[in-house]
Amino acid sequence: MPLPTPFYPRLAPACDTNQWRNWSGYDCPVQYDDSLDREYFAFRNSAGLLDVSPLYKYDIIGKDAEKLLDRMMTRNIRKLKIGQVAYCPWCDEQGELIHDGNLVRMSPNHFRLTAADPVLRWLEDVGYAMDVKIRDVSQEVAGLALQGPNSRAILQQAMQGIDFNRLPYFGMAHGTLDGHAVMVTRTGFTGDLGYELWLNPQSALPIWDRLMEIGRGYGLLPVGLGALDMVRVEAGLVLIGVDYISAPFTVIDAQRSNPFEAGMGKLVRFEKESDFIGKAALHKVAAAPEWQLVGLTVAWHELERLWNAVDLRPTLVGRGTSRQAVPVFAAGSNSASQIGQMTSHLFSPLLKQYIGLGTLKTEHATFGTQVEVEMTVEYSRVLATATLVPLPFYEPAWKKS
Repeated sequence: MPLPTPFYPRLAPACDTNQWRNWSGYDCPVQYDDSLDREYFAFRNSAGLLDVSPLYKYDIIGKDAEKLLDRMMTRNIRKLKIGQVAYCPWCDEQGELIHDGNLVRMSPNHFRLTAADPVLRWLEDVGYAMDVKIRDVSQEVAGLALQGPNSRAILQQAMQGIDFNRLPYFGMAHGTLDGHAVMVTRTGFTGDLGYELWLNPQSALPIWDRLMEIGRGYGLLPVGLGALDMVRVEAGLVLIGVDYISAPFTVIDAQRSNPFEAGMGKLVRFEKESDFIGKAALHKVAAAPEWQLVGLTVAWHELERLWNAVDLRPTLVGRGTSRQAVPVFAAGSNSASQIGQMTSHLFSPLLKQYIGLGTLKTEHATFGTQVEVEMTVEYSRVLATATLVPLPFYEPAWKKS
């Protein structure tokens, strides 16, 4: 039976739909309101508050903490300054992607790693015989994601001890909210202006209440995982287990991928002085990866063409994100030549078009190229013309400002 997060006493009464998802053993709302678009537009137009407590959190402390993480991560951890956060992938010896997550440097010898899946065993294996202590603090730290254009204004009014006009993108700072200690990182999974708050679980309810009280004047809404899934696709952010499979959980070699194939190639730093796990293997594939992560768009008139054929209007609006992978074919091949797959896809309420994250064979992954993606219209599988575009689909100017 899923466990309640520290915020559950506030989430449950607000969740009118009673739609919940098991996230790492915790009950989390999928959507609070009957209209998913209402929560989606809170993220995009005002602000949304999301419980992210189920994320796994690990403290890496000791003289060799930096050495362990620099050995594990593809990025140069030695350049990470106190108060900075780095988004990092890590691989096995074959260069295959294991996971990705955020790493914050809290002091010279103290780091905290957050990830969607358990990482403790891998951290302990990499750090074997090193002077380092690794602690799973997942249940000791509750988390909230406050995301959207009004998130900064809400925190400026609610918190003390942090100048949010000076907190940089992927920065960290400590402050208080009505006397409760909070660590704030300017991070998130929405592709918008946003922050994540890390706090003692005993402070969860008063902090939730205070943010919601102040947030009413800014259009703040509690938001569930359904709306999060929509905005992260618009932001071009991949999800483990959906857009790529972690190497230890693959069954066949074809399911494996490396950072260059999962859109994380820029995070592989061959130039750093120290070695890292998978470096030699990644050197061999860096110049010519077999696959590429791309964006796909299907115009509204193309959807109308498909549904008009059965005397219906397009029925994709308001459904949220589909995680059901569908084939992608070369244009005009009539399903004879599959060149990849579209993994996460939805009709974007803001962009007014169908969009998706696709993994395509590199030789076919040229932006502007038209391809065909499989869709289901009234129980029949049909092909829709799609265009390959760079990611992200949406990135507002205020995201990093």
